[in-house]
Amino acid sequence: MADPQEVLSRRVQSALGAAFGPEFADTDPVIRPSQFADYQANAALALAKRLGRKPREVSAAIMEHLDVADVCRDVEVSGPGFINLTLREDWIAARTRDLLDDPRLGVPEQESLNIPVDYSAPNVAKEMHVGHLRTTVVGDSLARTLEFLGHNVIRQNHIGDWGTPFGMLIEHLLEVGEDSGDADLLTTDPNAFYQAARVKFDSSGPDADDFAPRARRRVVALQGGDEETLRLWRKLVGLSRVYFNKVYAKLGVTLTDDDLAGESTYNHMLADVCDELETKGIAEVSDGALCVFLDEFTGREDKPVPLIVRKSDGGYGYATTDLATVRHRVEDLKANRILYVVGAPQALHFKMVWATAREAGWLPDGVETTHVQIGNVLGGDGKILRTRSGAPIRLMALLDEAVERAAAVVAENRPDLSAEERAAIADKVGIGAVKYADLSVSHDTEYTFDFDRMLALTGNTGPYLQYAQARIRSIFRKGGLDPAQARGQIAVAEGAERDLALKLLAFGGVVAQVGDLLQPHRLCAYLFDLGQALTAFYEHCPVLTAETEEQRESRLALVAVALRVLVQGLDLLGVEAPEHM
Repeated sequence: MADPQEVLSRRVQSALGAAFGPEFADTDPVIRPSQFADYQANAALALAKRLGRKPREVSAAIMEHLDVADVCRDVEVSGPGFINLTLREDWIAARTRDLLDDPRLGVPEQESLNIPVDYSAPNVAKEMHVGHLRTTVVGDSLARTLEFLGHNVIRQNHIGDWGTPFGMLIEHLLEVGEDSGDADLLTTDPNAFYQAARVKFDSSGPDADDFAPRARRRVVALQGGDEETLRLWRKLVGLSRVYFNKVYAKLGVTLTDDDLAGESTYNHMLADVCDELETKGIAEVSDGALCVFLDEFTGREDKPVPLIVRKSDGGYGYATTDLATVRHRVEDLKANRILYVVGAPQALHFKMVWATAREAGWLPDGVETTHVQIGNVLGGDGKILRTRSGAPIRLMALLDEAVERAAAVVAENRPDLSAEERAAIADKVGIGAVKYADLSVSHDTEYTFDFDRMLALTGNTGPYLQYAQARIRSIFRKGGLDPAQARGQIAVAEGAERDLALKLLAFGGVVAQVGDLLQPHRLCAYLFDLGQALTAFYEHCPVLTAETEEQRESRLALVAVALRVLVQGLDLLGVEAPEHM
């Protein structure tokens, strides 16, 4: 085990059990970084009242049973009862050297859970816009991180591929021709295809052979399972899938066609969902619609807020489909934990769906459901980011602009590289900058989209961290070495060496925390701190020109660990690590 905080937590917990009895062995030892030592154990203050003793007395009792001589060089009680813990340099050095041989870099492998992660969720025949950016990027980072921690992650891309608009879209596809240039718009400019169909629909006359009446009949045929209509629907979905995959490839996310689990997937379950809710007395007909009224959900004047599971016209809505997804994920996917990476405004909807599912027995108490709430992306005016005309910004256009701007920066900084090399770097830097900027703030807060800040080589940005790992690669190139050849014993005699090593040892604990709390921004903050620790290290500790061969080998090994941690950390965020910057 490499993470000092985790090692000390276990040692202090053992002392708590020995000092006060086994019932205290699971007490949180409250290990925190300290300005007076490496770490501080603050358990005594919380335990004093429970034990009816003074905090310093509690600390003294813990100290009597605390076995950390192999880990700490100094242990002392300070203030009202804090236990200050200063680590041994040889222990720090040895544990950091262990990371060179650890493919997991100190990241714990957790007991495997089945975790469906619902994210991205664009609509067929519609452009992905900036609003899809965060759910896609955050969801993908969480999926990567949870997989690395040892879980069975089941990606669920709940695309909008069913419903009344498809009558209109299928009729338009028939009119323009399945193999026409207009049909190809679904793979390049879906909004243009959709808008053309909408114009026809809105301007249509009432005669039976006009566009709108035909579109409405087509919906009935689709819902009734007409084979020709289903074939055309599959064509629409297939063309849109080509478009989605272009965006996903550009964005560098791990979603594939195998992860598609759209609304249509659950169509055959919806009638049963409604019937069972009604049979169990959970749903009732109100004004012609089948509704669930739960006591904990009330609106104005304490009137109950309904969850409508079947509309008065017999149609189904999001609530019905989402109830079916819960059943599927629990019964078929055997989910232990379900994540919904969806916009924050859906919070009440999900609470009502999950409460209904629990009432129906479809969501057992042992299955955890979490809404990973996604905040808005804002423009410089503080409003939701849109074009000047007020339309949502196309995601592909945004990514293209990021790469274009990055290309200008790379061209200015690295004129020595070939055009092909500069283009490859610009792609990684531009896309990485957008993704990192999104992930570096808490997912449930808003943030302002600013290309200049995102692409900066200083500050908490993707390019700063990409440069940090590229700089380490350049050290090894200059020394004529492969980072994998850095096998020297590590020493931490200098303060900057010690600080860097301690930061590297914390990586495993941070990744575990990201998986437990579902907060990728914690990993971003850690990587930024690591980048700063590297900068301080370079200022005080020359690597290739170190005073002795042993010192040189030690420092090469230290930065080799840092390179692996940076590359692995960026990969968990979905950010690529270019060889050159």
